[in-house]
Amino acid sequence: MIQTGKATQFDYKALYKSNQLIYGQGQTAVITGWTVKEAIAKHLHSSEYAVIGQLYSPTRGINILVRNLLANPHVRYLVVLNATKEDKNAGACECLLDFFRNGFKEGSCDTGRLCWVINSKKILGYIDLDVKVSALEKLRKSIIEYEAKTISEAVNQVKSFAQREPMEPWGNAVKFHMPSVLPTVLPGQRYGHRVEGKTIAETWVKIIHLIKTTGTIRPTAYDGQWQELIDLMAVVTDEPEDFYFPEPNYLPIESDFIQQYISQISGLDDSSKQEGVKYTYAQRLRFHFGHDQIEQVIEKLIADIDSARAVMSLWDVEKDAHDSPPCLNHIWVRIVDNELSLTATFRSNDMFSAWPANAMGLLALQRHIYKAITQRSKHKLKMGPLITISQSAHIYDDCWENADNVIKSHYAKICRARDYSDPAGSFVINVQDHSIMVEHMTPGSGEVVNCYSGKSAFSIYRQIAADCPGLQVEHAMYLGTELQKAEVALLMKEDWMYEQDKPLGKVKLKA
Repeated sequence: MIQTGKATQFDYKALYKSNQLIYGQGQTAVITGWTVKEAIAKHLHSSEYAVIGQLYSPTRGINILVRNLLANPHVRYLVVLNATKEDKNAGACECLLDFFRNGFKEGSCDTGRLCWVINSKKILGYIDLDVKVSALEKLRKSIIEYEAKTISEAVNQVKSFAQREPMEPWGNAVKFHMPSVLPTVLPGQRYGHRVEGKTIAETWVKIIHLIKTTGTIRPTAYDGQWQELIDLMAVVTDEPEDFYFPEPNYLPIESDFIQQYISQISGLDDSSKQEGVKYTYAQRLRFHFGHDQIEQVIEKLIADIDSARAVMSLWDVEKDAHDSPPCLNHIWVRIVDNELSLTATFRSNDMFSAWPANAMGLLALQRHIYKAITQRSKHKLKMGPLITISQSAHIYDDCWENADNVIKSHYAKICRARDYSDPAGSFVINVQDHSIMVEHMTPGSGEVVNCYSGKSAFSIYRQIAADCPGLQVEHAMYLGTELQKAEVALLMKEDWMYEQDKPLGKVKLKA
């Protein structure tokens, strides 16, 4: 606290996410939710507020926010802007207000770890059990909270608090241990990865497993770390029309949230510009560049079903290189053999918390384009896959524990239930004429497209690997096993018989 000739100035020192905040010298903390913090800061003088920051997630953000407030006891007022559709969907602002209004109780988070659970009727919010209950209760009693529904209301309330006489800090700054989870990283490719699943839920679990297994630990721009893979392609082939939610639901989203989120990508309702909201994907696609790019894609494919020019861009070259740019940059729609697919490219993608909602929103957009083309033309189409390419596919460190829990609970079950058919085809192996014979056949029709022969498993699998680089990993391992069995049978001469998918056995002699 600094005494000047005119006013008392305070110094806010954040323990966490310090480079994500706007600092002032007052006694009011301003939480903007999904509204960009600069939208409020530009209307205020730095002497009128202590700090301005955004709060996205109740399960990840409130714990850090509360810790920062405990370290800055000069903050005596809290103005929470709970204004946008995104705020209501996420629920973080409402959950924060519930902490101050309704308190908390001991419970467990969704990973089973003991924690303080905020008393909120609709939203889950957690604070680490390491933070003492006495400190939390003192914080609740010492800060006056105010919920604002508009930017102007928030600004006016901050100014009103600033007109009051300065208050003494409610106590001494306190800091509590922050638990951390250190992942084990196995060797793996750095660039270029592929995951496929029938549903978004299945694909998501496989994505989480791949990142948590071989992803590289790197620092983020948000005072933390993430585990990251570069250029991850995810392919979803058979998501149902009304979206599949597992029971019990292990996805980080609920079905009612998705119905509201879809408009943020597809723009199927009013997606006009809203004050304080930098952009939505739908706003970029529908209005930002002066063209409705979604409608342009529909018209392009109606006129030319084979076109490879059905492209939508969200990157604004005049603004996005210097300001906070959209994560979704590019969408490409293609029709091949009357199958309509959509490929979306993300420069940066939170694969744990955001990707399932991203995928469902993009699927809704894909279906909108598909239905518009079939209704307005004579083209007879079917829905193809959704493909996302995440150039930085990452999981933030505050989600590592949750990710490990998802993998432990669901990954093995998904692997057991998977369809092992390989688009590269199948192989029939025989031992005859003192050689190992292999026929490569197309999937479905069973047409023989290649034949291999040799005396050793090594010589044959090297030929197959060269001709079929896209073989699924499990299929390749299976082939290696069967070829080795065939080689053993061949070396044992007439005493042993090889039959594919069966144990080796001696030839039975007729009585």
